[in-house]
Order: sequence, then C-alpha cells, then structure tokens
Amino acid sequence: MKDIYKKTQNDITPKHLFYNRRKILKLGLALTAYVASNGITSAFAQEMFDRKINTLEEITNYNNFYEFGIDKTDPAKHAHKLTISPWSIEISGLVDNPGIYDFSEIVREMSIIQRTYSLRCVEGWSMLIPWNGFQLSELLNKLGVRDEARYVSFETLLRPEEMHMQETNILNWPYREGLRLDEAMHPLTIMATGVYGEPLPKQNGAPLRLIVPWKYGFKSIKSITKISLQREEPVSSWNQQNPAEYGFYSNVNPTVHHPRWSQASERYIGGEGEGYLGNLFTKRYDTKLFNGYEEVAPLYEGMDLSRYY
Repeated sequence: MKDIYKKTQNDITPKHLFYNRRKILKLGLALTAYVASNGITSAFAQEMFDRKINTLEEITNYNNFYEFGIDKTDPAKHAHKLTISPWSIEISGLVDNPGIYDFSEIVREMSIIQRTYSLRCVEGWSMLIPWNGFQLSELLNKLGVRDEARYVSFETLLRPEEMHMQETNILNWPYREGLRLDEAMHPLTIMATGVYGEPLPKQNGAPLRLIVPWKYGFKSIKSITKISLQREEPVSSWNQQNPAEYGFYSNVNPTVHHPRWSQASERYIGGEGEGYLGNLFTKRYDTKLFNGYEEVAPLYEGMDLSRYY
C-alpha cells in the first residue's frame, strides 16, 4: 500500500475487563473525552454513560442491516451468506493515492485501538458497544487528502445474490453514506473491524464499517467497499429516500424529532424492563445532544441544528 507505514498498538483491553465495570475507577466525563479524542484504548468509556456494556449476544442479534431484512433479527439469520474474504476497498476521488486495496493490507498498516461507544438508533434505542478498529483520519492521512476535498463518501457492497433485500426497491442500492471532511477527520470517528476484540460479525457490517458515535446509527455504514473524497455533498441513502425524515447530518439531537419517533429519550437494549409486554414498561433515559459527545460541538458552531438535521 503506497505511502503507508506499519504501526501496531498492544494496549487493547482484555475482554474480561469489559465485564468487570464495577472494578474500574470512575474518571468522569472530561477525562473520558480526553481519552477517546487522543486515541488511548480504554474500558473506562462505559462510565461516561453509567450503564453496562451490551453483551455480544445482544449486539449480534438486534440490529438494522436492511440488505438482509427489515426485522431486527434478520441480519443474524441471513448474513452468514455474505462472503467477506477476499475483500477489497476502492479509494477514489481527491486523494494522492487512489486505488483498490485489499482489506487485510489496510488493517495491517493501521494502529488498532478499542473504543466503547454508545450507538444511538433514530428509532429511539441504544447500545453500548466495545469496538476495535482504527481512526478514519489515520487512513485518510496516509492516502493523502487533496486541499480541494470537502466530503467523504462511502458505499456498501452490492451483491444481491448474497444480500437478498438488494433485489427489492426499499432503497436505491447500494447503500451510501457521507460525512463532511472535518467530521471524518475527528478523532472520535473510527472504522470498526471488530467487536470485543474479535473480528466484526457479518450481521454487524463485516469486515469494515464506519462508526460516528454522535450521529444516528444509520450514518455508520456497514460492509464498505468504496471510499471517495469529493468537493460536493455526497448521497446519503435514507436522505435520498425521504429527505423530510432523514437529514444529511443526522446528529443525535433530543430537540429535533423524527416524524415517527421522539428523540427526547431512548431505551437501552438489555436495560430495565426490556422485553416485557412489548417493552411497554421499559425504562427510558433522556437523550443527550450529540449522544453525549460534547467535544464535537465546535464542528457545528453557528449552524442551525433544526435546519441542518
């Protein structure tokens, strides 16, 4: 891979530490933000939310991946059909080193870290997930972003013989997403390659997905095969499908509601009362602006967040 140097990191938190949350010293929000933004691996992140990290069973059996079905359990039922090796990623647009790169080649050259983030769905539920992967900014820096680039676009694999819902018209396939360049370069934005220190399960977007923790989950595109740097705002699939309901930015905001779901509060998957009587008595928790990641607020200084939703 051109202009990319090898660098490894050996401070990945052992899996058992994720389950011993009460033995971990509480550091507080400010230190947690510092740890995350400076790329230091930590199991302290769960304390920012004062909630348990979700189990692997919960993470892999309750998610949205419309290429495999519209029910939360469909990805776990059908994603086994997906072939993820070999896997290549096409890098194009306003970069110094465009090309088609093997996924394993990219991962070998990245600094692998672990980040425990809240994943907040626009449907009003959330999980706390321990991802492993690398900062998107590291990849972009190694590829060489040209001065005229303003946005990054992403595209999911198009393979209807393995992703049967791509034969339907519920979306304009393949699934596409995009970020402003400063959002992509923010240290909280990562490319996930696994969960709980293991390779990413197919139903969670294997082998490579985007994670932008201050945005609604549909922005964190899965099973990425194309990344492009460009001048113009890229297509976002749900925004293209229904721009009145899904904005390009899609930052978590408790005061800007989806027509079908209030964003003022959320339920925790696996939380108190979960699963009883259709979640009728599930406890709900106040949603925080930017999903609690206050350090991204300067990215949107002066913007009307009710207009640029």
